[in-house]
Amino acid sequence: QVQLVESGGGSVQAGGSLTLSCAASGNIDRSYCMGWFRQAPGKEHALEREGIGSIDSDGSLSYVDSVKGRFTISKDTANNTLYLQMDNLKPEDTAVYYCATGLLGWVGYKGDYYGFNSWGKGTLVTISS
Repeated sequence: QVQLVESGGGSVQAGGSLTLSCAASGNIDRSYCMGWFRQAPGKEHALEREGIGSIDSDGSLSYVDSVKGRFTISKDTANNTLYLQMDNLKPEDTAVYYCATGLLGWVGYKGDYYGFNSWGKGTLVTISS
């Protein structure tokens, strides 16, 4: 079992930046894909969660179109930490942000995803206009 803990959320003004971290512990398998997701306010169902992007074990990256050029996913394998650098933030980026991992994880350019089975509890990001 893998435990994931997100941190780094907070409140910033539009145009600002934040970096989120996801610390992994437990039975970590570095062959797994890791991803970032978000769930906007008012969207309570887990099916309304949006995939932001993912990084595979070989370092291959994918992003949803709405964040390309603004968000960057990276990982520190030695410290079992996943990062999400968010620049030029917009009010519509306001959401709870989650990290997750899975052997066959995949995030599409439309924010659809599958194959992630271990999830963190999320960290809130609020962007004011």
